[in-house]
Amino acid sequence: MDIQQAVTHEQWAHAQTIWDYHQMGHELRPADVAIGLGSHDLGVATTTAELYRAGLFPVIVFTGGNSPTTARRFPRGEAVHYREHALSLGVPDEAILLEPRAGNTGHNITYSRQVLTDAGLAPTSVLIVSKPYMERRSYATARQLWPEVDVRCASEPLKLDDYIKSIGDERLVLDMLVGDLQRVIEYPKLGYSIEQDVPEDVNAAYENLLVAGFTSRLITS
Repeated sequence: MDIQQAVTHEQWAHAQTIWDYHQMGHELRPADVAIGLGSHDLGVATTTAELYRAGLFPVIVFTGGNSPTTARRFPRGEAVHYREHALSLGVPDEAILLEPRAGNTGHNITYSRQVLTDAGLAPTSVLIVSKPYMERRSYATARQLWPEVDVRCASEPLKLDDYIKSIGDERLVLDMLVGDLQRVIEYPKLGYSIEQDVPEDVNAAYENLLVAGFTSRLITS
C-alpha cells in the first residue's frame, strides 16, 4: 500500500489545525534586520529576498550549517546555499551576512546575534523568516534568547496543501508539524524558549496525530 494514501480526512483536519497554530499571523513592518533560518526549505531564502526587495529591512543574516536532512540538498551548508539563492534573486552581496555553523534554532538566534555584533550592528527589531510551520517555535526561541528586541515572524505564504506539494511527502510534513508542536510544548521546560498557550483544539489534534503514529520527528528524553 502506498503510505501516502494512509492520511485520512480526519488527520488532514488535525494537521490543518496545527498548521494554523504554528503561524503567528504577524503584520509585517520594517525591521532593522532579517534572519533567515536555515533548513531543507529554499522557500525561506526566496521569501527573505522578496521581503528585502520590498524594502522591509536593509540587512539579512542567513544562518545554518548542516543536518542529516539537509546535507545532501545543501552540501556547502544551509546558509551558504541560501545566500547564493538570494544573490540570484537580486539581493546585493553587501546586504547579506553569513552564519554557517548553527545546528539548531537556539544556535540560529545566538550565533546570528554574534554575527551582527561583530559587524557593528545592534538591532532593536528583527524579522525572523522560517518555514511556515516553524514560525511559533522561532518566535518563542528568539523571545527567550533575545528578549530586548522586537521580534516578528514571516514565512512563505503557502497553504498546507501547497506546502505539502512543494515538499512532496505528505506524511513527512505531518510528522514535522507534530514534532515542532512537541518542541513548542516541551522546550520552555528546558529553558530553550518562552511558553506559548496551546488551545484545546490544537492539543487534541496533536494527541490524535500522535496516536495515529506521526512520530518520526519527535524528540526523545
